[in-house]
Amino acid sequence: MKKKSIDTPLCEITLRRYEKPYNLSKREIVRKLCLSFGLLNPGDSRDVIVDVLYVFLRAKKTNEFISSEKVRELVIEFRTSEKLDLNGSAASNIRRQIRRLREVLLVEKIKNDYRITEFGNLIDIYEDKIEKFLIPSIINRVKEYLKTIDEGF
Repeated sequence: MKKKSIDTPLCEITLRRYEKPYNLSKREIVRKLCLSFGLLNPGDSRDVIVDVLYVFLRAKKTNEFISSEKVRELVIEFRTSEKLDLNGSAASNIRRQIRRLREVLLVEKIKNDYRITEFGNLIDIYEDKIEKFLIPSIINRVKEYLKTIDEGF
């Protein structure tokens, strides 16, 4: 019996371009950022990741570390105040969404709590971690495949 290999990417990022952020609510701006980063797909009705990131951004104002359970509580509170359904607010899904934010380097874990990376500004995190580090490493690997194909075909 043949073994099938599973192609698991070492790293991936999706970037999308939307209109400029004019006259949008704070939640809608965070939603567009999630769409821009590929954390949310156009047309997704399950958008709890927006509220998870929103909660982290609010905690950043006071340099507050928060546990996954506290994130869940704050997400439920926020979604209730916004009259949104509570789909996706299960503890396991909140932890999954936090992991996704960690994978795109916006959130980091310190002991058992989380925060926006170094309580930094998102633009600085994007430029330092994603634009200067993550994207060039992905581009270089794609170029290695292109070069190998060019040399071998």
